[in-house]
Amino acid sequence: NFAYEKKGDVYFRVRKFPNYGRLSKKSIDELISGARIAPAESKEDPLDFALWKAAKPDEPSWLSPWGKGRPGWHIECSAMSMHYLGESFDIHTGGEDLIFPHHENEIAQSVAATGKEYVRYWMHNGWVTLGGEKMAKSTGHYFLIED
Repeated sequence: NFAYEKKGDVYFRVRKFPNYGRLSKKSIDELISGARIAPAESKEDPLDFALWKAAKPDEPSWLSPWGKGRPGWHIECSAMSMHYLGESFDIHTGGEDLIFPHHENEIAQSVAATGKEYVRYWMHNGWVTLGGEKMAKSTGHYFLIED
């Protein structure tokens, strides 16, 4: 069983997925040292990731079999990709900063759900930098061509 519920959150059991770490070329032992876990979380394992998050005040939420909540970050991408491209597709792209944990988790949950290969080819790009820092509109560290 790949998933478990704790206090309205649903987590994916990373150690149950046999090829976890293949995309990032890291073993479970290498990944565990960099895993994030907030003190309030009740994960079985620090590497486990959220498939569904219980509702929090002032955040959007929807009814589910586990109560009100919202999809985890990685589920959003799997759902959109599979809706528009199918359960298996050829090329998935993204920034190199998304290889782990985002794309690694996306693969695990998608393959666990369908039993099929999720993506045949992954293409990751480097960052565009400005003054030695990653350009990001979200942080205001960017410029427009017309500037």
